[in-house]
Amino acid sequence: MTVQSRGNAPGAVAAPIIAVEHVFKSVTDSTGTLDILRDIHFSLAPRETAAIVGASGSGKSTLLSIIAGLDTPTRGTVRLAGEDLFAVDEDARAALRAQKIGFVFQSFQLLGNLSALENVMLPLELAGRRDARAQASEMLARVGLGQRLRHYPRVLSGGEQQRVALARAFVVHPSVLLADEPTGSLDFATGATVMDLMFDLNRELGTTLVLVTHDLAIAARCQRRLSIDAGRMAEDTAHPGQLLQQA
Repeated sequence: MTVQSRGNAPGAVAAPIIAVEHVFKSVTDSTGTLDILRDIHFSLAPRETAAIVGASGSGKSTLLSIIAGLDTPTRGTVRLAGEDLFAVDEDARAALRAQKIGFVFQSFQLLGNLSALENVMLPLELAGRRDARAQASEMLARVGLGQRLRHYPRVLSGGEQQRVALARAFVVHPSVLLADEPTGSLDFATGATVMDLMFDLNRELGTTLVLVTHDLAIAARCQRRLSIDAGRMAEDTAHPGQLLQQA
């Protein structure tokens, strides 16, 4: 399924920003072969939002890692903005990730020896941006942490750490944001605040959002719900109300 792109002529559809093409993933050990993903295929248009849901062990996080090019499929491939992630070497995949993908993890993945500002500056500095400090400061202010620039992760609350992680993910203006259980380490109220912020930033910056979640209320805020059961795509459900709201 694709959605009409803003700015396209009526009836036109956007080329997929993500195309998952018949992806299989298996691992083999002394006990035999375990099929983790079996023939997963779907595509997402620019600005589309999708939640990957399913029971623990169903293959959700493995699928997200393959979409990011962090893990390799046994068969099949993923195209990011038309480029085959697995037709290039790891250095080229890393370059594509740096240019086009932002990440938000359940465990925040902040560097403890860097301040909030330095954590957010890091991807900009790696990209050679001379305005890294100004851009990072502006994004931290946007997520409500303008007064916490010099604080280190150890003195920030879980919600503050996740907001730093959001700022770091969005500061490079990625084409795609991938989030793996972004509220899993937070209490309900803090998690709700973080998700509101994530969806607000996603709309403002026009990012394609793919998130893994156990929370069906969060999934219902996305335009698509991709249900994985025992490694297979069990359901691909559109939320028409969300399509209208976010179009």
